[in-house]
Amino acid sequence: MVRDMLPKGNFEVLEAKDGEEGLNFIRQEHPNLIMLDFLLPKISGYEVFQHIQNSEDLQKIPLVVMSGRAEEVSEKITEPFEYFEFIKKPFEQKELIDAIKSAMKKATKPRPQMAAAPTAAAATPAEAAPVAAGASAAEIQALNEKIAKMQAEIDGLKKQLTQIVTFIKQKIK
Repeated sequence: MVRDMLPKGNFEVLEAKDGEEGLNFIRQEHPNLIMLDFLLPKISGYEVFQHIQNSEDLQKIPLVVMSGRAEEVSEKITEPFEYFEFIKKPFEQKELIDAIKSAMKKATKPRPQMAAAPTAAAATPAEAAPVAAGASAAEIQALNEKIAKMQAEIDGLKKQLTQIVTFIKQKIK
């Protein structure tokens, strides 16, 4: 159905029967646009999304995530949708075209340079020593303290958000 909604033009559409095949297409072909259904067999759309976001060259490809379950997408992808577009199924052709245009703009946004994400082993200094490749125990301890502080801030923000949502729901009634 999505293929039929795309504007007629001189381009090739690759379709995958599951997430595994889709991810292989993306890695091999580096397409100009990715239309990703969130619910896929073998490898889920969410897992494909994670692979795309963790690859510097793939994350530059405009991405439109599609799903009939918007709440599932927003539960799994907690970041703001600033680098890709989301469209809720069912949708009309105009909504699809607008989502593609938006995804193309978002894909050009510069992303912040991020250090490597801490590993699960970094939670305990004894286990982190081989992973940290030469980082001192003091550096690891400082990082663990920063992680704990950031987690506390995140928890506080979640609590505030819950309070705001509750307040809004009360006002709507």
